[in-house]
Amino acid sequence: MSGRVLVVGLGPGPDRWRTPEVSEALAIATDLVGYGPYLDRCPERPGQARHGSDNRVELDRARLALDLARAGRTVAVVSGGDPGVFAMAAAVMEALDADPSARALDVTVLPGISAMQAAAARLGAPLGHDFCAISLSDNLKPWPLVVRRLTAAAEGDFVIALYNPASKARPTRIFEAFDLMRTLKAGATPVAFARAVGRPDERLIVTTLAEADPSVVDMATCVLIGSSESRFIPRPDGARPWLYTPRSAPVSGSGVPSGDPAPSGDTAPSGDTAPSGDTG
Repeated sequence: MSGRVLVVGLGPGPDRWRTPEVSEALAIATDLVGYGPYLDRCPERPGQARHGSDNRVELDRARLALDLARAGRTVAVVSGGDPGVFAMAAAVMEALDADPSARALDVTVLPGISAMQAAAARLGAPLGHDFCAISLSDNLKPWPLVVRRLTAAAEGDFVIALYNPASKARPTRIFEAFDLMRTLKAGATPVAFARAVGRPDERLIVTTLAEADPSVVDMATCVLIGSSESRFIPRPDGARPWLYTPRSAPVSGSGVPSGDPAPSGDTAPSGDTAPSGDTG
């Protein structure tokens, strides 16, 4: 099979956040496959075909990409953010899993900046300790499972990044999630609403769990809910405070940090790899 599938992430914001590798993939692709608004963010190329579709047909897009590659095309499957975080990389892998005849195709996943990474950078360092990402969409999983995972994350004292928090079809789930969090976390827990980070309509709100207003949330918002250790650092002249989570946590009941502080930089225990972190 002579075709290729390149699964790419544009990042959540401006073109300068797009990796050179992704820009090269978009330049060499004969076909772009993706959600229409994401394709609108890609540079126009003479002779390049665009196959835009709605936001609930991910598996159809993945199958189309494989069919085009079988025909010898070089296909870029386009996601916003990082393609491996609630995005098109999983859909392409699902299509490959269901179609053994496509497994000889050249398929490559190219990373991008995720929404939670972009939000965290704007805010300070809220993901500086253990965190998790949970999608509030119940289109592909039952809501009781979402509730169970939210509960486990809160009881485990993770920083929580919420993706797909609200849509026209799911306007109440974010309120239900906050009602649950308020039974499991302290009211003073830091919360951030990071909307359209990196775009002209960017909006950042920092508040507490007790005072947070989920009505400001839409599908362009990444919601961050801190751990018991997350905290604000006041800044002068009325500037928005920094939000961060310290790298160490106290041993339960002792107030003593658990072990030595980690060395500065991005580190993971020997033998482990730190995951990269989006929405499609």
